[in-house]
Amino acid sequence: MKVTVDEAKCCGAGQCVLLAPEVFDQREDDGIVVLLEAEPAEGLHAAVREAAAVCPAGAIEAAENA
Repeated sequence: MKVTVDEAKCCGAGQCVLLAPEVFDQREDDGIVVLLEAEPAEGLHAAVREAAAVCPAGAIEAAENA
């Protein structure tokens, strides 16, 4: 899995951090998403997919490796 984030779209809701704190964090000054792991371990894939699905701004993309 390859994860990308669009900081310009991020609204700082923080749902991604709650669902997958190993993969996402937030900047302290404005709450914008910080990607910690662009290629997370397989055990985190379900949480990353859920984080992408619930992101209110659609700022997270999780692409399955081909």
